[in-house]
Amino acid sequence: MDIRFFRRRFVYFLAAICFLSIGIQNAHASLSAQATEKPNKEKVIKILAIGNSFSEDALEQYFYGLANAGGYKVIIGNLYIGGAPLDLHWKNVQEDKDAYEYRKIGLDGKKERFPKTSISKAIADEQWDYISLQQASPKSGLFETYLEPLPLLFDYVKGKATNPKVKLVWHQTWAYAQTSTHSGFASYGKDQMKMYQSIMDASKKAMKLVAFDILVPSGTAIQNARTKLGDVLCRDGYHLDLNIGRYIASCTWYEAIFKQTVVGNAYRPEKVTEEQAAIGQQAAHEAVKKPFKVSKIK
Repeated sequence: MDIRFFRRRFVYFLAAICFLSIGIQNAHASLSAQATEKPNKEKVIKILAIGNSFSEDALEQYFYGLANAGGYKVIIGNLYIGGAPLDLHWKNVQEDKDAYEYRKIGLDGKKERFPKTSISKAIADEQWDYISLQQASPKSGLFETYLEPLPLLFDYVKGKATNPKVKLVWHQTWAYAQTSTHSGFASYGKDQMKMYQSIMDASKKAMKLVAFDILVPSGTAIQNARTKLGDVLCRDGYHLDLNIGRYIASCTWYEAIFKQTVVGNAYRPEKVTEEQAAIGQQAAHEAVKKPFKVSKIK
């Protein structure tokens, strides 16, 4: 054959590789832009957590107040089963089980409760902009417990969402108080920092295992705040304090979702002091900047 034929084929091959490379780069750029896009204050922003009592702590009490003070209109949903791990959520999906209490906070800030609700019903209830997943706290630092259920649950939620632009969120939870008597603490040698580091490692791996758009680093925010406030942020050794503890987690959600600093937000609960609020906001802000590393709060 004519050598010119092979030369032409080689040129076509190089051009194809070049176009493919550009396409991949554009896809990554598009994903990056989507992940950093700021929500529009003119529209209602809808957030659903598929969780347990840790999503209750983080979203149901103070997030609405922070969002309202920041000029955002929000609807918040939480699919609640106490202590529910990822594998239970996946089992409930497979059986389409009405196993959840669906708590919903409307535009007026009032909460409604809908018992015996399935994941599929809650997802269909709104065109959610954000849907979050999380692991149960005893398993939060045990990545092997993520491997089977997380990809399956992620794909189901992504496929079931009625909003084609829905963003999936990973909620990174917190380590227990050093004095916690929770049986799950034994998996970490009853050592708070060991549990924290295990959660960080598992969170990093979770973000690589599936294509989450956003990470909410509540675990790091709580650990940051402990550097200033001490180990007083859990009311029973693992659930957050009803005031400043929950406020810190909500601040973290605010900054991670809205891509806007929470520092200076005017909202604080009645039983949270100005000093505590400033520490909590700073702890959340630093966590979003450095989600896998403790920052000392001054």
